[in-house]
Amino acid sequence: MKLLKQWTAVLLFAVAVCQTNRCLAKETPSARTALDDYVQKKDDTYSWEIVKSDTAGDMQTFVLTMNSQTWRTKEEVDRPVWQHWVTIAVPKEIKSSTGFMFIGGGANGRNAPDGPDERTTEIARATGTVVAEIRMTPNQPLVFNGDGQKRTEDDLIAYTWVKFLETGDATWPARNPMVKGVVRAMDAVSELMASEEGGKRTIDKYVVAGGSKRGWTTWLVGAVDDRVVGISPIVIDILNLEKSMGHHFSAYGFYAPSIVDYVEHKLVQIPTHPRMPELFALVDPYHYRHRLKMPKLVLNAAGDQFFPPDLSRHYFDDLQGEKYLRYVPNTDHGLGNSDALDTLVAFYSMILAGKEGPEYSWERPAENVFHVKPVDKPKKVVLWQAVNPEARDFRLESLGPEYKSQELEAEDDGTYLAEVEVPEKGWKAFFVELTYDVGAPTPLKVTTNVGIVPDVFPFADKDPTLPTSLTLRFQAPNEGVVKFLVTALESPEMREIGDDPVLTTDGKSGDGGVSVVLNWVPKGPFEKGAGAIAGYLEKLGCSNLVFQIESGRLAPLAK
Repeated sequence: MKLLKQWTAVLLFAVAVCQTNRCLAKETPSARTALDDYVQKKDDTYSWEIVKSDTAGDMQTFVLTMNSQTWRTKEEVDRPVWQHWVTIAVPKEIKSSTGFMFIGGGANGRNAPDGPDERTTEIARATGTVVAEIRMTPNQPLVFNGDGQKRTEDDLIAYTWVKFLETGDATWPARNPMVKGVVRAMDAVSELMASEEGGKRTIDKYVVAGGSKRGWTTWLVGAVDDRVVGISPIVIDILNLEKSMGHHFSAYGFYAPSIVDYVEHKLVQIPTHPRMPELFALVDPYHYRHRLKMPKLVLNAAGDQFFPPDLSRHYFDDLQGEKYLRYVPNTDHGLGNSDALDTLVAFYSMILAGKEGPEYSWERPAENVFHVKPVDKPKKVVLWQAVNPEARDFRLESLGPEYKSQELEAEDDGTYLAEVEVPEKGWKAFFVELTYDVGAPTPLKVTTNVGIVPDVFPFADKDPTLPTSLTLRFQAPNEGVVKFLVTALESPEMREIGDDPVLTTDGKSGDGGVSVVLNWVPKGPFEKGAGAIAGYLEKLGCSNLVFQIESGRLAPLAK
């Protein structure tokens, strides 16, 4: 299982809230949406063919080229037909009619892969099941309306959200074709396995997983396709969008660079747009939660650069049916160098075995306390905690790997009490992790949600909708460089990047240099301009550069 370890890439606190990984409350199913209509609409573009196949030892592999759909017209987009590679690993002995579907990314225009990656074949071998991956979700890059801009990932998705807000056309959000592509990939794998080449075998159920925007897609595939018997959305800790985005800004006082595309397309600045509730109803998995009663493993990074670590407070308790939550300490959005995939394999194995996993619940009897109540006895229980003395910010890129662990002993009644000290300065994040042996090739690790103390949002009163400016914080090597920069900011090159640059220092100089803040109003693409300035500063010997996106202008440092 060595390869499994290498895989990588506002409801405020209420005392005595209880959360459990079993929820039996009945709620009215969400109504049919435009997403349902789009996915179910017949499209003769759908086709697939085998481009590569191989048999080595106990594993048969396939590479399919698949056209999933036609999305929009040639006048609207340069690539209306969505094409994907679908890679498949088939063990010699298949032990289940349930298969696994990874949702992967990538770009179009590349050669076909040689076959499934090692992650895919390792899971197929470990579980004795058919494991597939659909790539190019979304298809990218795409150029819209002949504007010459090659859009990918969040830039592509944010652009299509704006088009929906402008037009009201519910087929615009890119989540529609992303979801439909995965549904068609499940069709293709089932059809292949039922054919002569696939050995006339039945694969009629799927567990689906994906990370980031593919994790978002995972939620929605589960909402629209009855073949899905389990989902694992990974590092997409943002359900209940309206509250999650308000939480983000109230915690940081700025927008993290990772969500730059949604700021640059002015989406986060217009929460009261009259069509915003319609957009959320179309794309936010929270609005489909009444359908999502299959087993769910929500895998998040406790140091994610996109999301504050305590966002699950806005959605996890409202999820229906069997559900598991795990925050992985000291990892960011890529979950690198972690055992996250081990947990995914354990979850998948439980579904294949047809048994429910361990049941546990937790309470917050006080702001700084978790009381964890496992129905099934865990092998190990650990408290993780990290302190940031300066900010309510636990991103790995800003704080570093600061989460420290402490093993907990059970109380006499078999429960676990995790009480942390509230820091005199700053904030502390903490959560409890339980490890179970579920009879799978790997252990199952689950956690509580993340608590932060004090549960105070330092920027709750700051307006998140002001005109945007950009900030670079850095260390200049000496006062001479600072004086040079004051003059350089008036150069024509700087004026092409942005207007009204303001440079402020803390007035102190030491071994680490001079702390400097540069703020400006951007003219062109945010990241391109910030990257150009950062490169220039590094050539001058500046270090510790930190980029952030402001609502309004940044207040100068106190001298």
